[in-house]
Amino acid sequence: MENRKKTVKDYIRTIPDFPHEGIMFRDVTTLFSDPRGFRICVDQLLHPYAGERIDRVVGLEARGFIVGGAIAHQLSVGFVPIRKQGKLPGATLSQDYTLEYGEAVMEVHDDAIEAGEKVLVVDDLLATGGTAEAGIKLLERMGADIIGCAFIIDLPELGGRAKLEALGMDVHVLCEFDGV
Repeated sequence: MENRKKTVKDYIRTIPDFPHEGIMFRDVTTLFSDPRGFRICVDQLLHPYAGERIDRVVGLEARGFIVGGAIAHQLSVGFVPIRKQGKLPGATLSQDYTLEYGEAVMEVHDDAIEAGEKVLVVDDLLATGGTAEAGIKLLERMGADIIGCAFIIDLPELGGRAKLEALGMDVHVLCEFDGV
């Protein structure tokens, strides 16, 4: 690199043809493993919400748990995971959603959020927006006040941001990549 500061995007590795030919996989593990990169990421994800009350950080499975846990720690608030079906013990609420190649179900503990709590939804990647939309629907059913949705990466060509904004969500992303 020249004499410029590294951005979050600089820490993300691209792996061609994973998990299928033609896919450019954006690997955030290289970001998470670098202490400076990870700190920059957490700080920048939080920046737009500075001064706002946040009661809980909600992370979407699975890499959303990593960044969401760090953000919750930084804010000294609780962390709530939204997981794939069958991964949470106890009573849950479920939400079906569509993937690029089929359907899936997301779940959250039915007592994880109290009505009126202000929550920040976080994940690593915003593609079609299906997973995030399922999480939002679960949280809305619980009476949460979603103050925003924060992502490390957006793949704008897949339309996820527009889908979430059409739901009335404030969407914050750190970087974008072309293609899928």
